[in-house]
Amino acid sequence: MLTAGEHDDLLNPELYASYVRRSGLGQQVKALPVLDTARLLTVAVEDASGRPAPFVPVELRCSDGNSLTLTTQADGTVAFFPGLDRLSTSVRIRAGGSDWRVVDVPRTAGKARVGFTIEGAAAKVTRLDLALVVDVTGSMSDELQFLQAELDSIVASLNQRHPELDIRIGMTFYRDQGDEFVTRTFPFTGDGATARGNLGRQFAGGGGDYEEAMQDALVRAAGLEWRRDAVKTLVLVADAPPHAEDVPRAWLAAEHLRAQRVQVVPVGASGVGDLAEYVMRAMAAATQSRYAFLTDDSGIGDPHAPPAIDCYLVTRLDKLLTRIIDSQISGRRIEPEKADVIRSVGRYDAGKCILPPDFGRENG
Repeated sequence: MLTAGEHDDLLNPELYASYVRRSGLGQQVKALPVLDTARLLTVAVEDASGRPAPFVPVELRCSDGNSLTLTTQADGTVAFFPGLDRLSTSVRIRAGGSDWRVVDVPRTAGKARVGFTIEGAAAKVTRLDLALVVDVTGSMSDELQFLQAELDSIVASLNQRHPELDIRIGMTFYRDQGDEFVTRTFPFTGDGATARGNLGRQFAGGGGDYEEAMQDALVRAAGLEWRRDAVKTLVLVADAPPHAEDVPRAWLAAEHLRAQRVQVVPVGASGVGDLAEYVMRAMAAATQSRYAFLTDDSGIGDPHAPPAIDCYLVTRLDKLLTRIIDSQISGRRIEPEKADVIRSVGRYDAGKCILPPDFGRENG
């Protein structure tokens, strides 16, 4: 019965920029990306009937000859970040073997959107690869028990919404150096009983200091055998960041996941600190995903650190995760039913926070 909220930093670029400035973590920890979600180049691909086309490779070439290829998500889009991706002022883009098109890249805050139409019908989404990456140190017992209790209902809800969906589940559990184990990985399986058994045999223990071996777990997850034509979702459940010296490896793993079209859904658990929230929000935004965080509304477990987020809706965590994963399968944002909302914070409108008129002056 854990409760949670979620936030999409791609829908709220002004708030994310303000958060990055206030935290100062991008300057303090040089390995962290300073992700600019306000300066975005989105490529949208559809078929002749106007349906979003998933799994289409989009190739981008800069003026210096460097190239980057990413693949469209279920909504037919792929997002490039001019700063993070080191784009030149103009680039050449093609999608699915189309002709090259020259596009000007936003130099300041602004979003450019380029559309392509492919021949033939858009591919249908019929597969989901779901990876659970879970911190199982001593402070994570509530979160682990939640997954053990609710995984079946989340999968059942997804199957109900998408009866023809072929779902596989893989798992990586992690602790830290000096514990009984650092990582423990189970490959993708379509057998629900096997997945349930792998999860049910885990218990929380070890740890002792704050930081954990998140980077090793992400590397293991990136190395799973993800299917090329599946929606790929990685749910990262954690309450601590990597050790400072391991942040570069954690971010490199996130970049590999992005290159594989894996959408990272972090769940900030009880006690999550500033650095952990920063790392996880950057991973979510870079992979066109959302950041989730536990709240105290359930009254279960240790107090949860309030997020640096201006508006959100609180629902049960199982419904929230189902909704986010369903959105990634459907290619459209799915909002909670009114009856499912336990509490609202700020001025929320379909994932966007309505800003006060003086926001720019106060947060510039």
